[in-house]
Amino acid sequence: MIDHLDGAVIPTGFDVPVEPLRRAAHYTGEQGCIAEARSFAALFLDQLRTEWCASIDDRADGAVQLVVSELVTNADRHSNGPYILELVGTDSAVTISVYDSSSALPRIFPRNPERVGRHGLEIVHALADQVSVERVPVGKRVRAVLPLAGATGG
Repeated sequence: MIDHLDGAVIPTGFDVPVEPLRRAAHYTGEQGCIAEARSFAALFLDQLRTEWCASIDDRADGAVQLVVSELVTNADRHSNGPYILELVGTDSAVTISVYDSSSALPRIFPRNPERVGRHGLEIVHALADQVSVERVPVGKRVRAVLPLAGATGG
């Protein structure tokens, strides 16, 4: 940011974005979509590092990748149509939203180490500060907010 005082130019610090970084991708459910979504999230985190000077540690990077993978996998398996991955980020958190065409709300099962599969929402809840599920006009939205550094999910 630069302030002007009687014609003199005084630098006052770095320009910081005002609006969160926001990106969305549409997936058809074809083979490879989950890997594409993870790649999209990696590029988003790189852009967040550059544009927001976000400090994203390895744990947060891995957590974002895992949550994207879990939510997109669920949309891929349980909806009858395309789905959208939306990422919104600042220097302190990333919000991951997945919209799909199914109005059936996902269920979280009680912890059971003997159960094979169906642990996705357990994982998301363990990593995120907030998780919400809501019906939208075309189906549902599953949303998770993850801290980027210094905080833990839960």
